[in-house]
Amino acid sequence: MLPLLLAGATDASVADGVQGFVVPTIALLAAVVIAYLTATLLSALVNRAARKSAVAADLTRRSRRPVRAVLLVVAVWVALRLSTDPADWTRTAEHVLLIALIVTGAWLIGSLAFVLEDAALQRYRIDVADNRHARRVRTQVQVLRRITVAVLVVCAIAAILLTFPSARTLGASLLASAGLLSIVAGLAAQSTLANVFAGLQLAFTDAIRVDDVVVVDDQWGRIEEITLTYVVVHIWDDRRLILPSTFFTTTPFENWTRRAADLLGTVELDVDWEVPVEAMRGELTRLLQDTDLWDRRVGILQVTDAVGGFVRVRALASAVDAPTLFDLRCYVREGLVGWLQREAPQSLPKTRWEGTTPPTGRRARPETAPTPTTSTSVLPVPGAWSADETQTIRTGGQDSRLFTGSIEALERSRSFSGPGQDVIAEREQSAEDHGEGRQP
Repeated sequence: MLPLLLAGATDASVADGVQGFVVPTIALLAAVVIAYLTATLLSALVNRAARKSAVAADLTRRSRRPVRAVLLVVAVWVALRLSTDPADWTRTAEHVLLIALIVTGAWLIGSLAFVLEDAALQRYRIDVADNRHARRVRTQVQVLRRITVAVLVVCAIAAILLTFPSARTLGASLLASAGLLSIVAGLAAQSTLANVFAGLQLAFTDAIRVDDVVVVDDQWGRIEEITLTYVVVHIWDDRRLILPSTFFTTTPFENWTRRAADLLGTVELDVDWEVPVEAMRGELTRLLQDTDLWDRRVGILQVTDAVGGFVRVRALASAVDAPTLFDLRCYVREGLVGWLQREAPQSLPKTRWEGTTPPTGRRARPETAPTPTTSTSVLPVPGAWSADETQTIRTGGQDSRLFTGSIEALERSRSFSGPGQDVIAEREQSAEDHGEGRQP
């Protein structure tokens, strides 16, 4: 009788062991299938909505994998809880699943944040002429995206550490000494924190934006990327200049597209005193009218200096943006040099010397007349125009004025006319009042 009872007990324990292994396995497989079907159903619903909405399409593309991961972890956890009794291995498995749920949840939240940021970027296009506001929004969104990723990673790591009892005790002790640790961390990461705050300042104070044209360290380039700690400048010759964010908050630099993309460019030439200024001004007008690089806003020629044996002539022209202005300046410079060689060779720069003979004996010899000598030569220009083929455009004296002579010039002059007589009088009165108040 006893052997029969022992045999029955053994069969029951074996059956319980088989049931304890088979049932959880079947439950886990069923959970995986249910999670997959649920994710497929959600994907189909979102794809159906994505045909009419770009946001839904972006949501499908970015959140497909994190949603499947979250559903899989949740389904496995529920199946494990329903199909097994509490034990050491189940508690360990649930702890692992909790960590996995924290990681996949952070992944899903990050993908949803990216969808919202992409939706904000789609509203502002940068492939249009006036894209200053769009570039500003794009710069801020890029910085916010990096901040979002950093915050999610830190929060996920903190949440994982808090799942361990020993880490909770360590966290309480760290909070007790938070004052000392903050001082030490602040001193150790002073430069890094300075760059982080400088990056935030650049993003939200609108000092520079992505695609702004700047001149930094005598290098002309375009702002390619703004991060929390550094800025990437794409130099005109395809080099990349990496600068810390604090450079743009502590060092002066030029921003050529701060308010608008259109610019004024100069071409300066040192010529002889015999230069025909009016004819040269007419040649500049002809050159500008014959090119599509000029935006027809400003095109003047002025004599800005006349000392040291040379006359400095400055040609001023405008273009729609910085790259076009560079080509326009080269075009105007080449055209004016060619015109001087062809039509006004007497205007090429000359160097003159005047010498005297030292006196001999008691009577000094009379001074000799100065003899001008030249050190220039006229270079032959292939395909030079003849006198009959040269187009002459007569311009009035008002064409040489930058701040007077036209409505546009007067509008331009108002930006540089100062604060006004009323403000100056008020400042003088305030200075006199303060001066009298200091007298005994």
